[in-house]
Amino acid sequence: MSFRRPTLASLRVALKIRPAIPRRYLSIHEYQAQGLLREYDIPVPRGQVAHSPTEVFKAIEEIGGRCVVKSQIQKGGRGKGSFDNGLQGGIQIVDTPHAGQQVASKMLGSRLRTKQTYQKGLKVDTVYVAEAISYDEEWYLAMTIDREHYSPAVILSRSGGVDIEKIAKEEPENLHKFHFSLTKGISAELIDEISQRVGISDKERDHLSRILIRMHEVFTSKDATLLEINPLVRFQDGSFTCLDAKFTFDNTAKKRQPALFDLRDVQHEVIDEIEAEKAGLVYVRMDGSIGNVVNGAGLAMATNDAISYYGGTSANFLDTGGQVTKEAMQTAFEIIMRDERVKAILINIYGGIIRCDMIAECIIAAAKALGPSKVPVVVRLQGTNSQKGLEMLEDAQLDLHIESDFGVAAQKAVELANVD
Repeated sequence: MSFRRPTLASLRVALKIRPAIPRRYLSIHEYQAQGLLREYDIPVPRGQVAHSPTEVFKAIEEIGGRCVVKSQIQKGGRGKGSFDNGLQGGIQIVDTPHAGQQVASKMLGSRLRTKQTYQKGLKVDTVYVAEAISYDEEWYLAMTIDREHYSPAVILSRSGGVDIEKIAKEEPENLHKFHFSLTKGISAELIDEISQRVGISDKERDHLSRILIRMHEVFTSKDATLLEINPLVRFQDGSFTCLDAKFTFDNTAKKRQPALFDLRDVQHEVIDEIEAEKAGLVYVRMDGSIGNVVNGAGLAMATNDAISYYGGTSANFLDTGGQVTKEAMQTAFEIIMRDERVKAILINIYGGIIRCDMIAECIIAAAKALGPSKVPVVVRLQGTNSQKGLEMLEDAQLDLHIESDFGVAAQKAVELANVD
């Protein structure tokens, strides 16, 4: 049984759903997602959250029988993860309260490393204790937005409990996507389509229909971007229970969903993204070696595409927006330059209301405040007063690579990143 929970990005890749502009979503812990399911009368195993070994002991006593002790971090691969104290597995099945207490003492306060965490891993402050139930099959169920078709979609597979990418690769015929209308919700026609394509019994149809209708209520009322149940387990009688849950929500819904956003655990988010947010920047960590500083989400996407076109990969998406100030530029530089993966930096700015000479002043001030860069920096300015801005950067003698052409700048950044 695998407990790894795919991310929203991996779900899109597996289903060939084209992503929009990179953005941050609110993610909540598994125990919080289980609580939300329970609130909407969606079947889940009995469980209790715990913050100490003693609380784990009491929880197992109350639940009774075999239990699963699950480390609560917002990354997948917990079951196969390892702790800095040597404990293997962030999800453990125990038979007694004493065994659960011992396991919890090794989990709580320690750092768990998985294939999705950074090198140091994430500190576990909370565990979720759930009853260990027996079932017949593991299915996969998700509700998300298919941005390519501008429509919400239900994703269903009878091969669950594993990575969504694995299902898509090894059993694509068993991964089904069903579009639906937010206003119409889970209609009888949609249930008919699911029943016919997936091949389910009347009992399975009735129970799955109730779950989907309630998931739709969560999806619409909470501004969700992904409700993922993996696995959705099926019992012999054709009923279902949500064994594990991964939920994300639209970050722009913060004012509409204050109670939901109070659940946010910034300790388990990317530190650089939190720092950037405080400075009014939009930063999304990616997997490449070229750090980007760009103003405007559209230009940031185009910059990532240009880098890819010339054979490079971006280490981040960083949008300064309309506030290109010395402080914002300095924060952007600090975040990128401390990323050891970055081999070159590309600053790609289009001046409009904020003139390029003003932008140049910010770059020069930030560069002087931080000192010489350890990696080469390419700067491309275009727009209002761009020539003056480029001249100012040349005169500053900061050892920058100055370009005015978009493509040339991207190509230069890729070349410099590939220099040993």
